[in-house]
Amino acid sequence: MLLLQEDPTGLSSPIGTVVVIAGLVAAIVVGLRAFWHNRKR
Repeated sequence: MLLLQEDPTGLSSPIGTVVVIAGLVAAIVVGLRAFWHNRKR
């Protein structure tokens, strides 16, 4: 568990967690919009 104690990326901080979650949500939204746009044709 040495990697969790020393996190040079800062992803274990609350701000890093929020950024990761926001990125995942944005990727899902973009994917769903592209899928929905291609389905209508």
